[in-house]
Amino acid sequence: MSLLSKLFGSSPKSGPEPEFHGDFRIYPEPKSEQGSYRVGARIEKDFGEETKVHHLVRADTMASVDEAMQFSVLKAKQVIDEQGDRLFG
Repeated sequence: MSLLSKLFGSSPKSGPEPEFHGDFRIYPEPKSEQGSYRVGARIEKDFGEETKVHHLVRADTMASVDEAMQFSVLKAKQVIDEQGDRLFG
């Protein structure tokens, strides 16, 4: 959480607990789209007092939300492994 967020009382996005991959937090966020679910996730990492966020959106779609959630985490881990901190640059 950033220093300004702490000072002014705003809270991070609520929702399910993140899945951790090293120092990264993964929040699967598939989007409902024409009867299927587009793979997507929010990836966060703290750098001192600052939290950086990357929104991953893929072209892949899945038939069920559970399947999309699992695949979203899998793809987020793959991107983290490939790009690391460059993901936020």
